[in-house]
Amino acid sequence: MDLDKKALTPAKSFKKCDMGILKGSAIALIIAVLIIYFKKNFSNSSQDGIISLNSSYDYIIIGAGSAGCVLANRLSEDPDVSVLILEAGGSEQENPNITIPVASPTLPLSKQDWQFKSVPQKKACLALHDQRSSWPRGRVLGGTSSLNYLQYVRGSRHDYNGWSAEGCTGWSYKDVLPYFIKSENIKIPELHNSDYHGREGYLSVSDGTATPLNKEVYARAMEELGYSTVDCNGKSQIGYCSSQETVQNGERSSTAKAYLRPVMGRNNLHVSMNSHVTKIIIKEKKALGVWFVRDNIKHEIMANKEVIVSAGAVNSPQILMLSGIGPKEHLESLEIPVVADLPVGKNLQDHIMTLLEFHDNTTRVATQPKLASPMNILKYLLFGTGALSKTHAEGTAFLGSDRSISPEIQLHFLTYSYHPEDTDVFLEFYNIDKKMKEGKKKEYQRKIDRNIETFSILSILLHPKSRGTINLKSADPFDPPIIDPNYLDHQDDIKTLINGIREVLKLGDTVTFKKIGASSQDPLELYAPQCESHTPNSDDYWICRIRHYTYTLYHPTSTCRMGSKDDPTAVVDPELRLRGIDNLRVVDASVMRNAISGNTNAPTIMIAEKAADMIRNINSVTSMREKTDKL
Repeated sequence: MDLDKKALTPAKSFKKCDMGILKGSAIALIIAVLIIYFKKNFSNSSQDGIISLNSSYDYIIIGAGSAGCVLANRLSEDPDVSVLILEAGGSEQENPNITIPVASPTLPLSKQDWQFKSVPQKKACLALHDQRSSWPRGRVLGGTSSLNYLQYVRGSRHDYNGWSAEGCTGWSYKDVLPYFIKSENIKIPELHNSDYHGREGYLSVSDGTATPLNKEVYARAMEELGYSTVDCNGKSQIGYCSSQETVQNGERSSTAKAYLRPVMGRNNLHVSMNSHVTKIIIKEKKALGVWFVRDNIKHEIMANKEVIVSAGAVNSPQILMLSGIGPKEHLESLEIPVVADLPVGKNLQDHIMTLLEFHDNTTRVATQPKLASPMNILKYLLFGTGALSKTHAEGTAFLGSDRSISPEIQLHFLTYSYHPEDTDVFLEFYNIDKKMKEGKKKEYQRKIDRNIETFSILSILLHPKSRGTINLKSADPFDPPIIDPNYLDHQDDIKTLINGIREVLKLGDTVTFKKIGASSQDPLELYAPQCESHTPNSDDYWICRIRHYTYTLYHPTSTCRMGSKDDPTAVVDPELRLRGIDNLRVVDASVMRNAISGNTNAPTIMIAEKAADMIRNINSVTSMREKTDKL
């Protein structure tokens, strides 16, 4: 979710006065340790100073996000080429919460977030303020990998085989698996010997287990429903698995930290932050360079070989359209000269979810006071372990009766119980109408009065049939784009979400859930006044809930879609080269043929690893293929 991201709120209060929820004498101790810790970890910013840029580079990468940082590393491995990477935001080290896994929910709406919002939705988000969905996107080194919920999910093999069958030659599961393995440094002991995982890559992947509920409750209850415990990044996705998180030694492993920081000292690599690209310079159907603004000064830098757009599924289409590449009618309406008439910004796909809460009487669920205890703080700061080193989205599952196709529903299990003091944060995070505040606060208080804690299960629509768009608001590069995900426009999306909800409710009837005081009736206690006229648990009730409380997982894809040369829906070819324009590629989640089955960060990193080989005209995974071709 990029939960990337994006979709959960256990630690928002870390943002207030650094540790504003802490009481009494513990404050002085914690602040003292924090000062020591952050000075040690964040005082060295010598590599972040303003650099003097060259007039040209072989490769110019737009966007230092999940894909851009990977490209910067891999392309600059060749000492004979020069690489410039441009990032609109600043250093990830400016916000210490980026490092702490449990503090992930504090990052949306921060300085490091573009703070986008969708246009008002007609059939969804009805309980949200102005019916608009928040769309956090990373404006910082590491991009959204510096903001997301650290979930490492590759997707289904059937996703990639589907891409290949639709004309994306070279993108089948067998083609992409070696690049997943190449990128990964698996830190989970039981997976060390798995042929599906790597141990020599830059990206650290650790076990997300945060509480005993993961294996003692979630896994056992799923087994009662017929779903075995599996490695969701292994042979088959279908089943339950402990979350795999991009964490190393208790700290976020963003692509900035994993890929970019280790190589920022290379002489042939320059990193320019706070550099807002306004246009790609194109002449005679050839990309020649870029214009960008840094410190209110406009710069022109030329590319000797290629310009690579890696600004993400929102900003990449925006930059292309500002440069004259996009739907002809739309560009002409804004008086932007048309360089190439392509369906840029079309085919927008995103994952949405329904949140269901269940009771727990074991007192093992995380709460804000528990997370902020002095013992947890010290354990994390001294050893990088404990509750703060996990996101608490500790389990995931993929549901589907037919293993020959991609799963339709993903579940995330979030072991966190909301309290009344979380209300403002919860409403702000999801952009829920503030009129809901008092009712929501009372809902949380009633649970405390009954001595009940709760955990959440997120039921996620993986393959929406609804399609949205990214358009320009104006020809001004500093205006935010118009984001219309068009949620729930297709009726089948509602049907699939209801099917997912029904599966989740079955968990409430398992022996395992009943032992901890959970029931299939628990999710019906949600404060949802708009749906009170419907019979509880009826399809009409759930349709109302889905349409009013429509939450995004922040996984936008496919706005610069990949396809064959004669595919009218495609923006780039299977080599990720822009159709009709030389020396220009797009490398990020926007090129995905369709949304994958799961969180999008790991697949985006894979795409960048594969693209680097294409650009360099090498095959760095030849030896791996001898093993992976048999999997």
